[in-house]
Amino acid sequence: MTQNCLALPSGNNPHNCASRKRFARSKPAIDSVNGLFQKRLESTIRDGALGVVMPNGRHFNCGSTYPNIIWKINNIHASFKVALDPDYQLGETYMHGDWELVQGSLTELLCVLLRNFDLEKNLSPKSLGGRTLKQWNNLHRSLTNIAKHYDLEESLFRAFLDREMHYSCAYFKHPDDSLEQAQQQKCQHILEKLCLTPGMRVLDIGCGWGGLARYLAKQAKVDVRGITLSREQLAVAEQQRLGTGMEERLEFTLQDYRNHKGKYDRIVSVGMFEHVGKPYYRAFFKHLHRLLKDNGVALLHTIGRTTGPGTTNPWIARHIFPGGYNPALSELIRAIDGVPLQVTDIEVLRHHYALTIMHWNHRFQQHRDEFARTKGEEFCRMWEFYLAASEASFRTGQLVVYQIQLTRDWQQVPETRDYLYR
Repeated sequence: MTQNCLALPSGNNPHNCASRKRFARSKPAIDSVNGLFQKRLESTIRDGALGVVMPNGRHFNCGSTYPNIIWKINNIHASFKVALDPDYQLGETYMHGDWELVQGSLTELLCVLLRNFDLEKNLSPKSLGGRTLKQWNNLHRSLTNIAKHYDLEESLFRAFLDREMHYSCAYFKHPDDSLEQAQQQKCQHILEKLCLTPGMRVLDIGCGWGGLARYLAKQAKVDVRGITLSREQLAVAEQQRLGTGMEERLEFTLQDYRNHKGKYDRIVSVGMFEHVGKPYYRAFFKHLHRLLKDNGVALLHTIGRTTGPGTTNPWIARHIFPGGYNPALSELIRAIDGVPLQVTDIEVLRHHYALTIMHWNHRFQQHRDEFARTKGEEFCRMWEFYLAASEASFRTGQLVVYQIQLTRDWQQVPETRDYLYR
């Protein structure tokens, strides 16, 4: 799940620029940029309010109301770095302890920043063109990129995910639903959209720890083949398969979707498309078509951006999801065009992921002291910034989840959505 969690307008990335590093050593220069930092905040924040405490104790407020969020800058260089390179340095400086929240939460701060600063307007054709190299996810690079995130210890994910370890957007029929309940509701929602009947062969591309595959096999009495690029996920999925009484219906394999062969009645992919990479979109859908039987149905569930084509936040790309990118809906539809697949349904899940991540962050905080001892304070700050920035991106509407139903023959699915809510 890759996020566009930037907070302030940015120009060129300066963190690799020698001339700006020399400029940073000058105290008058730092004072000047800190003044710019204050001026930008004061002139831009209109939706919400924010109080800022600088390292020298100076305090200023931004917004039209009294602030309930107090942002304390601990390091004299932090505001300088954030002002010059917000895309990267907002997360980097937080990870290193250069700023903190005296009042309010990290998610609340990022929501205020995201609501007031329009980052997409700063994207140039050159920056959009640079995506190709960053998202060149060939077979080898895809394997190493996935390992960077998903091959972290199982104990980390088990600490904050639901019991079945679904690492994707849940489906909240009511905001008070538990995380476990909402994830089961997501599985049932997907089951209905796949129009399953007993005995069908189903392919789960990017099966994670196998939670969805187990649900479909049990509830719909279908045979599910799950493929993943994560060795850690595969080991857990295999372990969970044993003793379920559904061993014959479930199969998990370490494999890239491009190498997979066979014919399936149904194909589902949840939270995997974000790792495909823009250069491979058309190839993904072409292969999806090859794997589907003539009467097949597929469902793609992916995070997407509402702001049009963009780029992945550099801090997220470096520390969380290398090679990842959340597509715009226009990019998805353009990739499907020309492939003999029919789009039969598109659903936009808006705040469901914000609620999901809120639960994840709450559970992570319950285990934070344990992870601080075993993995270090910097790791904990990195992870909580990732979760808070992700939640803020969904709460402010920059990100949503798209569920796209595809068929080779549009007559294979009902004409109305009534079947989803019977």
